[in-house]
Amino acid sequence: MKRLLKYGEPLLKAGRHVPFACQKLAIEQLAQRLFAEPLAEGAFELLRGHWLRLQVTDLGLAWCVTCEGRRLKVAARGRADVTIRGNWREFLLLASRQEDPDTLFFRRRLVIEGDTDLGLGVKNLLDALDPEHLPPMLWRMIRSMGQAVRV
Repeated sequence: MKRLLKYGEPLLKAGRHVPFACQKLAIEQLAQRLFAEPLAEGAFELLRGHWLRLQVTDLGLAWCVTCEGRRLKVAARGRADVTIRGNWREFLLLASRQEDPDTLFFRRRLVIEGDTDLGLGVKNLLDALDPEHLPPMLWRMIRSMGQAVRV
C-alpha cells in the first residue's frame, strides 16, 4: 500500500488539471452513492443554504459544496461560509479514521476558517457517518491507505 501511495501521489497532483466539469460530475455522483442513506435521512441539512469549501492545499484542489434537497451540489468557487483546508494525507487520515478529527484540528493539520459553528457541525457529521454503509471493499481500501499514511 505504501508503494501505491508513493507512486500514486504524482497522479493526485495531476488532478488539478482535470477539467472542473469532470471533477464536479465525479464528486456529485460518488457522493450520491456513498452518502445515499445519510442524504435520505437529512443528515446534510446543515449545509442547506450554506457553502462549505474543501481545500486540499498540497494538491491545489478545492471544491465548494452545499446541500440542495437530498443531493450534494459542487461548485468551483463562490462565497464559502466555512472552509476546511489541509493536505491530502490529513483528509485521508480523517476519512479512514486513523486520526481523531479533534486531534487533526487541534494540531492545525486541518484548519477551519469562517463560520466555525458550521465547520464543527460538518466535522461532527463526517465523524458520525457510519463507514459500514460504504461498500466493504472501498472501506478496506480507505482504511489500508490511511494506515499506510499514518505510519
